[in-house]
Amino acid sequence: MVRMSAEERRESVIRAAIAEFARKGYYGTSTEVIAKRVGVSQPYLFRLFPGKKAIFAAASLRCVEDTCRVFAEAADGLHGEEALHAMANAYVRLITEHPEKLQMQMQTYITVAAAEAEGDHEFGTAVRAAWMRLWDTVHLPLGADDNETTTFLAYGMLINTLAAMGFPPEHRVWQGMYPSARITGRLEK
Repeated sequence: MVRMSAEERRESVIRAAIAEFARKGYYGTSTEVIAKRVGVSQPYLFRLFPGKKAIFAAASLRCVEDTCRVFAEAADGLHGEEALHAMANAYVRLITEHPEKLQMQMQTYITVAAAEAEGDHEFGTAVRAAWMRLWDTVHLPLGADDNETTTFLAYGMLINTLAAMGFPPEHRVWQGMYPSARITGRLEK
């Protein structure tokens, strides 16, 4: 059996954390479950990450990075409406094929609000900085137009909400979306 490097194991932990936190959130997920999913001990898990907050932050930020990458790849060489439709289509594909990414996003927003209510602003600051990278990733292909960027991201949040609530693709709530932003297959829960 080939041994994984610490970096490969760290990546395994992030993937497992996304899956687990997506389902049960920060407060409902134990590090024991994550360690078990990866096949490591909790002490080893804490050699890779200083604590549960750090694991959750890594998982949250990875989801934003993945979304940025998907948008950048989809819009490569495109501008304006072509970029908009390519990014929308790529995003719908991402959350349809990997529903845990959508669920992790939703858990991230909830956890930022909870942490800030407790006076912990560090996590929120990191998530807002990552989200601004997301903004910038879509802003230039959309012509650096604040209104276009805001509208695109607002549609994205509506897509997140409708998909997270489980509205089926044929439901009338999807009819107002531009065709490239419609969910065409059932999201798995």
